[in-house]
Amino acid sequence: MKCELLRGICNAAVALVFPELCQVCEQERAGAAAGFVCNRCRAGVRFIGPPFCDRCGLPYPGDITTDFECANCRDLKLHFRFARSAVTTGGPVLECIRRYKYQRALWFEPFLGELLVRQADPELAGGSWDCLVPVPLHATRQREREFNQAERLARRLGAATKLPVRTGLLERVLPTFTQTKLTREQRAENVKGAFIIRKGVRLNRERIVLIDDVFTTGATTSACAGILRKAGAADVCVWTVARGL
Repeated sequence: MKCELLRGICNAAVALVFPELCQVCEQERAGAAAGFVCNRCRAGVRFIGPPFCDRCGLPYPGDITTDFECANCRDLKLHFRFARSAVTTGGPVLECIRRYKYQRALWFEPFLGELLVRQADPELAGGSWDCLVPVPLHATRQREREFNQAERLARRLGAATKLPVRTGLLERVLPTFTQTKLTREQRAENVKGAFIIRKGVRLNRERIVLIDDVFTTGATTSACAGILRKAGAADVCVWTVARGL
């Protein structure tokens, strides 16, 4: 009851600052509960379903009736068992993520969290997973942004799946460059040695779901998965809101 009351107060406060207007197209009506994304913009969201690469979840057009891995996965040594994403980065999704991360547009979080929960919740329900682990930010980057988007999205998914969110397993020790404009090889090199298991952490065959906002080549999540597997995790998969194409 208190949470609902607090949420209502927060939504009312946001509505005083932002009109009930979609913050993507700025034409249609959309309120705080919808993440200020209207139905017309939501219609541009492309949810990912089969066929896709069994390893990284990259979607493919047409009909594919056999299991397969894409060329990217065949060329890379990926440490997670599989990765899945809720939607592609088309439509309003990438713009919302960029503004959410870099401009602190937190009003998009309900929309992004909704996309992740809609796709991931039913898939994780029967998987006997133990916990959600958000990809950590370096301390300097987190101070700049004042939040970790992966952690906030993980908490929304955790509330739906009832899986605990564990933020104390991984630490990012290198302030890496943004991956956005790097090649596949540069991305892998950029995150080499960037993550460690936190001192004193002991894993006992846990099955872990890594959470991040966007999956592109898998370099970041694979680096995290490798550290978790070395520390004793039995299995690691990845879920993100969006999949770069």
